[in-house]
Amino acid sequence: MQTQGTLPEIRKTVVLQAPIEKVWKAVATSEGIASWWMPNTFEPVMGRDFILHAGQFGDSPCKVTEIDPPNRLGFDWGKDWHITFELKQLEEGKTEFTLIHSGWDAEKLTEFGQPHTVIRGIMDGGWEKIVKEKLPATIEV
Repeated sequence: MQTQGTLPEIRKTVVLQAPIEKVWKAVATSEGIASWWMPNTFEPVMGRDFILHAGQFGDSPCKVTEIDPPNRLGFDWGKDWHITFELKQLEEGKTEFTLIHSGWDAEKLTEFGQPHTVIRGIMDGGWEKIVKEKLPATIEV
């Protein structure tokens, strides 16, 4: 049940032609994340603070909140958002990857004063491209 003002999470799933260990390395290491998303200071350590270098939007503070190799990674992003990467081994050499971006609230503004309602739409399109195009292009080589 959604509370007042809560917007649905963004959820993107893709099947990658790569073993789960290779996908985990791409989504749970600093170099891996930088190769398909953005530069960062990520370390796969529970409770570790890190920075996402978001280009013109500056640096975003993040914190690792969940780590279960090679199946799940979760982190807080900025003041409101939470990102989860879920990996599921399919048949030999294939991995299902799901990105979940939650923490959306119609009543809230981002750090830059933009309404979540507007940014959620932009991010939804951005994640579509990142998860369905950039990530496979990086991993399936």
